[in-house]
Amino acid sequence: MIAFFVGGLICVIGQLLLDIARLTPAHVMSILVATGAVLDGLGLYDPLIEFAGAGATVPITSFGHALYHGAWQKAEQTGIIGLIAGIFEVPSAGISAAIAFSFFAALIFKPKG
Repeated sequence: MIAFFVGGLICVIGQLLLDIARLTPAHVMSILVATGAVLDGLGLYDPLIEFAGAGATVPITSFGHALYHGAWQKAEQTGIIGLIAGIFEVPSAGISAAIAFSFFAALIFKPKG
């Protein structure tokens, strides 16, 4: 129940940015990703994940969290060059899975239109 509430609240914030602030979807996505990274930098995103579970890991804010987390972990291991490498290393598994699943879905199903 908490996961649906938190995930829905993140979506409501995104929708309000679209409707009231008249931002483009690209701007809203960038704001939400940056918000996830900032919250992780402040040490607030991991407690949110513990509290909300999938409600915090499924929305796009979690991508910002993964980018920051990966960059920080790699920077601690290899120094400043790790900032760049870490950004690509941690979220790459999720992105690769999304591409693979999309490819297989495209092979199985035919679009109508």
